[in-house]
Amino acid sequence: MKEVKRISICNVPVDSLTMEETVALIDQSIRRKENLHHVVVNAAKLVNAQKDPELKASIVECDIINADGQSIVWAAKFLNEYLPERVAGIDLMDNLVGLAARENYKIFFLGAKEDVVNKVVKIYSDKYSPEIIAGYRNGYFGKEEELGIAKQIRDSKADILFVAMSSPKKEIFLNKYKDVMNVPFIMGVGGSFDVVSGKVKRAPVWMQNICLEWFYRTMQEPGRMWKRYLTTNIAFVKLLVTERFFPANKSKT
Repeated sequence: MKEVKRISICNVPVDSLTMEETVALIDQSIRRKENLHHVVVNAAKLVNAQKDPELKASIVECDIINADGQSIVWAAKFLNEYLPERVAGIDLMDNLVGLAARENYKIFFLGAKEDVVNKVVKIYSDKYSPEIIAGYRNGYFGKEEELGIAKQIRDSKADILFVAMSSPKKEIFLNKYKDVMNVPFIMGVGGSFDVVSGKVKRAPVWMQNICLEWFYRTMQEPGRMWKRYLTTNIAFVKLLVTERFFPANKSKT
């Protein structure tokens, strides 16, 4: 993979890449049968990485680290760094499904509830072709099943693996079993299956562009989401202010 400019936000690396550049690197990796591990980061993930060494390691060890949220792009500017644009995980996934259809790549879908992953597979099969599906499985399993699932994915001969589970479970699973699965491109996609299936609505583009996706998501599930977003957003701002104005104190936050 060609060398990519990598910056640091809250002591976590982020690659300065556009969507087009990201897709091109992934396509190149699949063609060459190289193993490429991808992750996206948002404010919550950066905050949680400060106190979860296993999560942080699973991010840092990835080959491509994209800015999932507009808040990360703004944070880079605040820190006098540069990111050309956000590369949202769900948008990248959708682009890669289209790439798979054009280039005859096979995809394995892992995660979400059984009815959700079934619907995602049907939607993409109907839109493109069933030929792009290497396999699929829901995301509800215990630790004792993980190795067997990793081997199932390996045996599917998939070129692309999407894992739709919550953080840090998906990051840790991918980092732990990527050598077993031996898939050219692997990526965690969070709640993207829920959005594609229609179970969850995505924020309008104008809200995405002004960093209000979290607010839209909170309005859909206020009882579950408001405290999580409020806590992580405040913590993220605190981390950025410390990094910009009090760099000597970063290790103390």
